[in-house]
Amino acid sequence: MAILRLPALVAVALLAPLLVLLPAAAGPAGAAEAAEPQPTTTTLAGPARKAGRTSPLDIAITTRDGAPVPGVPVLVERRVGGEWSRIAEPTTGPQGHATVEAELRRVRTDNVFRARFAGDGDYAASGSGRVRIGLVRYGSRITLGGPDSVVDEQQVTLDVSWRTGSGLPVPGEVAVQRRQGGRWKITRTVRTGVKGRASFTLRPRTDSRWRVVGRRQPWVEGDRSRGHAIDNLPPGNPVRLPSGAPRPRISLPKQPRATKAGPAAVITRIPDGVWNQMTGRSWHRGCPVGRAGLRLLRINYWDYQGYRRRGELVARVGAVGQMSAALKEMYSRKLPIRAMYRVDRFGWSSRLRGADDYKSMAAGNTSAFNCRNVVGRPGVRSPHSYGRALDLNPWENPYRASGRWHPNSWWVGRSHPRVAWRSRNHTVVRLMARHDLRWTYGTRDAHHFDAR
Repeated sequence: MAILRLPALVAVALLAPLLVLLPAAAGPAGAAEAAEPQPTTTTLAGPARKAGRTSPLDIAITTRDGAPVPGVPVLVERRVGGEWSRIAEPTTGPQGHATVEAELRRVRTDNVFRARFAGDGDYAASGSGRVRIGLVRYGSRITLGGPDSVVDEQQVTLDVSWRTGSGLPVPGEVAVQRRQGGRWKITRTVRTGVKGRASFTLRPRTDSRWRVVGRRQPWVEGDRSRGHAIDNLPPGNPVRLPSGAPRPRISLPKQPRATKAGPAAVITRIPDGVWNQMTGRSWHRGCPVGRAGLRLLRINYWDYQGYRRRGELVARVGAVGQMSAALKEMYSRKLPIRAMYRVDRFGWSSRLRGADDYKSMAAGNTSAFNCRNVVGRPGVRSPHSYGRALDLNPWENPYRASGRWHPNSWWVGRSHPRVAWRSRNHTVVRLMARHDLRWTYGTRDAHHFDAR
């Protein structure tokens, strides 16, 4: 059989179509599959700065083995009010880093950022997550200013200023404190505005000392002001006593400051609490007048320092109106009274068989009803037992009994145009007479007046 031999080139040409139909020979494993993007890590960091200043945010994109991812865009966002907003979209440099300047804000939650890489054919997407950049607090200084005195019952306005050391205003809550009992106590809070200022009004009834405390905020340190003293000045004219005039031997606490205008006289029956305090002191069994025949008078008066105070005394039903009218006129003419406590305050006196009038006089206390003996005359009932007698400013208007003067002898023979009388022509004696209150014993018992 003859073998047909063809030239090599002709053979290749005849076989080419057949080769196209055959499957490709298998190469190395996976060579035919597309390459997967490499996993990446995106980080964001920045140094803490003071509010209003910029922090350089460093964004870095690396592969899993730490190799930089250069030349890719990264979206940098900021979260404000719960919403994310774009602030920049830089491209990473040769080392896989990009930098964005971001101004830090005073509100801590406004300084939250994130960076996101969307990925590409070579690198997978990644993000930094939420990153809060810290704040460095400013130092601050808070001051309190205003008048250093106020007339009693008038108001005064104090001003607060709160600023950083560099002069930026600090808005925020400020506690107003008053010094009481050796401690600072919060009385209210105020808020400084965008200019770092606030004001508040006071109506202090005594000398007082104040300060304000600004609480620390995320962007600024707190501070407290120096104490600010306010001297409470009397609305009336203080009594000017002669040089060398002795002070009462017994000191009394100041009675409450008056709150209502004018004398504000109120006459009532004797309340249970008052009667319980009177019983066994200014009233006891055998007294010529009982509870039903007595009344309590509460009234405003001017004290020796020029302040308005609230006093009280007990008198008989038929005499309390005269005493009230006289004391009202004393108030309107600003004729002062040293003190006006009920005499039962001074306790029981076995010597007087009633409330201790010796102590009441030694304190310069004005009083009326007291079921007792006459001072210096044991067994003789005092006119005060009937509730129709009034003792007014006894310290400056002494009483003579048993050869001596009570409560002092210094004021004997001395007078004062407002608080001590030695003549029926004195302003106070004439005022009492207009209201049918007699200066019964004259200078022998200068503080004593009887209702007719």
